[in-house]
Amino acid sequence: MSVSRRRVRAVFRKELREYRRNGFIVLTMAIIPLIFLIQPLVVVFALTAAAADELAHGHLLLYMLGIPALVPASVAAYAVVGERQQGTLEPVLTTPIRREEFLLGKVLAALVPSVAIAYAVYALFLASVGLFAQPAVASALIRGPDLLAQLLFTPLLAAWSIWVGIAISARASDFRVAQQLGTLASLPTAVLAALVAFDVIHPAVGAAATWAQLQRMRTCLRHCSTRPGRPSVVISSARFHRLR
Repeated sequence: MSVSRRRVRAVFRKELREYRRNGFIVLTMAIIPLIFLIQPLVVVFALTAAAADELAHGHLLLYMLGIPALVPASVAAYAVVGERQQGTLEPVLTTPIRREEFLLGKVLAALVPSVAIAYAVYALFLASVGLFAQPAVASALIRGPDLLAQLLFTPLLAAWSIWVGIAISARASDFRVAQQLGTLASLPTAVLAALVAFDVIHPAVGAAATWAQLQRMRTCLRHCSTRPGRPSVVISSARFHRLR
């Protein structure tokens, strides 16, 4: 039985409307990116041309990978527990929508704005550095490998955080508790990105640790199938099936 794009689209649009109405989610999606934008800009604008050689050996731009690590977890925490608190989960369970369609719509509603925000903040940071920082500092910061890492790892980290957030949301009874737990679970990834950015650990070590996390996620997905012989379904999907 195939996934209905129409039903997935309906859940996706509904979730976006819910996010716009929820001031706490909007505030979270605004404050966290601003923190990750303002702090490095203050540091970069204060640097002189003499600091360019030191910057050339670091990876300061990777610090902004904390945005896709933290923002999606806060948003995805609302996915199931928000429906439960509003009393709208039970009506959804009576509709023909399948659990995969329900969760896919929820995931996309958290993934698309989170990745868009992360890329937009990153582009704003690059534009600000290029326009207002010392030319030597800008040249040392804006490098191809770091740009590529940002482009590739942003959706991967966001997907990981959303998976964690929805899994927690399916079991939590309060939105704020789910958001705090989701953020806490995604915090190691943000800390790892910061350690690589400030040259505390080597990028190869950071990449290996990130890859290990993604492998754990894939393994968990493989072993969380709700029915033998069917594709793996995340833990939250199994929870949704039990509720139904």
